[in-house]
Amino acid sequence: MTHARIALVTGANQGLGRALVEALAARMNPTDRILLTGRDPERVRAAATSVPRTGGRVEGRVLDVRDSGAIDALAADLGEVDIVFSNATARMSPDADPADEVDAVAETSNLATSRMLRAFAPRLRPGGRLIIVASALGTLDKLDARVRPRFAAAAASLDAVDGLVAEWRDAVHAHRAEQEGFGTWLNIPSKVAQVAAVRAVARERRAADLAEGKLIAALCPGLIDTDASRPWFADMSQAQTPAEAAAWPVELALGESFDPAFYGELVQFGAVIPWKTGLPVAHRATA
Repeated sequence: MTHARIALVTGANQGLGRALVEALAARMNPTDRILLTGRDPERVRAAATSVPRTGGRVEGRVLDVRDSGAIDALAADLGEVDIVFSNATARMSPDADPADEVDAVAETSNLATSRMLRAFAPRLRPGGRLIIVASALGTLDKLDARVRPRFAAAAASLDAVDGLVAEWRDAVHAHRAEQEGFGTWLNIPSKVAQVAAVRAVARERRAADLAEGKLIAALCPGLIDTDASRPWFADMSQAQTPAEAAAWPVELALGESFDPAFYGELVQFGAVIPWKTGLPVAHRATA
């Protein structure tokens, strides 16, 4: 490695995002930059200053991923990047009306995913990693059979994914989501759409990116014990701490090589989660 590297983590004020920054900082060089980003200036400042100064240089940067102009401006300012963890998400409650939360979820998790992919995939340096933090819920089997083909087809392009997200969002607002097969739990269509977005970009870039050692993938970090997770899972005894959950994603980001089978796929603990069949996941909500 001959140049100073640049790593970017969104949603990094707390939880997994902050743990990813800390793990990157511990393993990167003093000349490397790790951008810790979030929406709230004070929380960004507090989080950035609290990261132990053990290696890479941590910089707090305000970034609202719901603002496409802000993402484009940051991408233009950085020019090129080596590591991107797109980790920002909107918190949901089991007791809330989905219509009250769908806008925040769609903007923060879905449209932001597309924006990050559009802005930073072309700016990845050779050997770079662009990782969308998603979930094991992001596979087609988690959907009602009525909408499964629509999500599978949407993975052909980012525009198609964004269009389907808009249809889902409208159905939730009109209280037609369950009738149309989208289900009542926002997290499932949202996570499947995130993985579909990654697959859409991979269709166009796979050969060229792999030739330069670049990885674009979705990632399931596994169950993490956080305030956002606890309302959804009855048993958290096997949950990871954020620091534990950050370990293998950072290893993937910093490793000299990766399994080409990971490219464009949803990966967990070093294995691909099949897009069509997925893995069983226990949770409180229903699809």
